Amino acid sequence: MAHPYLTADIPGIGGTIKESPDDFLVEEIPSYLPCGFGEHCYLTIEKRGITTLEAISRIAKKLKVSEREIGYAGMKDAVGVTRQTISVQWLAPENALSLELDGVKVISAQRHSNKLKIGHLKGNSFRIVIRGVSSDAARLVPAIVEILVKRGVPNYFGYQRYGAQGNSHLIGAAMLRRDWRECVDRLIGEPDAVRDKEWSTAICAYQQGELGEALRLFPRHYRSERDVLQRLVARPGEYEKAFSVIHPRLKKLYLSAAQSFLFDQTVARRIEGIDEVMAGDLACKHGNGACFLVEDAAAEEGRVAAFEISASGPMFGCKMKRPEGAAWGLEYEIMEQAGVDLSAFDMPGGLRMEGERRPLRVPAGDLSWSTSEDTVTVAFSLPKGSYATSLLREITKTF
Repeated sequence: MAHPYLTADIPGIGGTIKESPDDFLVEEIPSYLPCGFGEHCYLTIEKRGITTLEAISRIAKKLKVSEREIGYAGMKDAVGVTRQTISVQWLAPENALSLELDGVKVISAQRHSNKLKIGHLKGNSFRIVIRGVSSDAARLVPAIVEILVKRGVPNYFGYQRYGAQGNSHLIGAAMLRRDWRECVDRLIGEPDAVRDKEWSTAICAYQQGELGEALRLFPRHYRSERDVLQRLVARPGEYEKAFSVIHPRLKKLYLSAAQSFLFDQTVARRIEGIDEVMAGDLACKHGNGACFLVEDAAAEEGRVAAFEISASGPMFGCKMKRPEGAAWGLEYEIMEQAGVDLSAFDMPGGLRMEGERRPLRVPAGDLSWSTSEDTVTVAFSLPKGSYATSLLREITKTF
């Protein structure tokens, strides 16, 4: 089910994005610049058509170093052209600049004193081309942009968080309920969620209890699903043990997807007042990310309007700080509907999710746009952890 739009009263311009890599340009905004000395080399790379992890893998192989020795600030997907920074220890800048790799180009290289780590960025800037837009795009875009600049961009995670079949959050929710049969069912998926005929047939076979046939038909590159099926073929009905073969990193992703989905439900429920706070809210300071309890909502109206603070929503976890009053009542209801409570996130086996708060809206920096024939080009920046699709969907109304 699509999340509600903040600009629902204004029609979208339609169109498509990501028709070619050059239509989707992303550039990291670093938290700091390399100082020029130290044992780490900071490489600004431009990658095209590959993920961050694939780019790191290719660089590691070329340099004959472990992938663990390469630091990065954020993950970027394969679609589009991305400029981001990575760090490699004991690499001379001149050697970095001479690297030649398929899909990866080194733009600059400078020394710094520490390894780059996840989160070491302020945000990302985007330039995105939307093609095949409606004829009245030049009239609609400024009206939508005016609202987004004034009221903020809904901080949805959106569909990209939920995996190829759009079900990662369902697997995570089943994990939180300790329902291992459902975990496996959700992992295998639904036949109408995939396009490959053999894959779809394999899922049908699983649903009909034909485990051996499902294993035979399941695509070879889906190793996790095949490993689970193989365990079930050997020991039918032992779903917890079968699911235990899933790599902990994947399990963590499923739990994170469940958190993200529940947060998105909160944004959706509060979309009409996304630029307001109420008594009992935990308000987030955009300057440093700190949260505080709102006791007098009227007294905070000025800071909300100036985009200094925003109401926060839950990334549920066993140690998450809770709001009070109506804000907590809404969040508790969302959690209850999912069949979990905060203690459920205290998962064993290194899967404990402590939780945190996340702003319900974010500012779009330097938001501009232009039109040419049947295309619209949009440029803007967003804080780290926020997604360009949350802004684009308000403009196109296509997803």
